[in-house]
Amino acid sequence: MGELNLDPLEKALRQLEEGLRQAKVNPNDALQRDGVIQRFEYCMDLSWKILQRYFKVIVEIDETSIRTKKDIFREAARLKLITDAEAWMGHYEARNETSHVYNVEIAKQVFERAQMFLPDAKALLESLHHAT
Repeated sequence: MGELNLDPLEKALRQLEEGLRQAKVNPNDALQRDGVIQRFEYCMDLSWKILQRYFKVIVEIDETSIRTKKDIFREAARLKLITDAEAWMGHYEARNETSHVYNVEIAKQVFERAQMFLPDAKALLESLHHAT
């Protein structure tokens, strides 16, 4: 059984939480909103990568059985690391929206999604702490 370093995700989630807190103080600040979106993006990426590593190192699941992000989230739900695979798929889709074209309305939607993502990601982190 290998090790799983959760420190990067913990730090990233603290940064996202701080960004969201600051954005509430200045709700019309586009720069703050965009900073939160950036933090959401790397928290989302860290989350699925840590899940992938968990499956490989801790659970020792064959990598070929988990090919897509949807597979990752379904397996995480099956193992009770997350409660709602569909919500995580939605988080991931929102994360991808930001990388194609900049659009103010999409940015606002992704910002809202980042607020929904934070409690889910904190719950994942807690589950991983208990599972490792």
